[in-house]
Amino acid sequence: MNSFMLGYFGGSRPNSEEEGRAHMLKWQSWVEGLGDSIVNPGTPLMASKLVTLNGIEEDTNSNAMKGFAVIKAESMDAALEISKTDPFLEIGGTIRVSQLMEMPSK
Repeated sequence: MNSFMLGYFGGSRPNSEEEGRAHMLKWQSWVEGLGDSIVNPGTPLMASKLVTLNGIEEDTNSNAMKGFAVIKAESMDAALEISKTDPFLEIGGTIRVSQLMEMPSK
């Protein structure tokens, strides 16, 4: 099995607490349905800074990555099929699917 990162971009915030809870329940159900395919169900990203050769800058990109998850799948096509069912798409977000390469530790 290969590992894939699902990078979350964009999306809108819930308009109410009830809407937020309903979306969270959809997401939890989606994660449970993935079974052994899930490695990291989701990590929201908070404040970000950009590091360049010239120093450190504020990250003001409104479409910056909002979080990520890691799944296992047989192929990129299989990972894409899993991603198409992610409830994040229902709030106007997009998902970048990237295959991860395992690096040797030594």
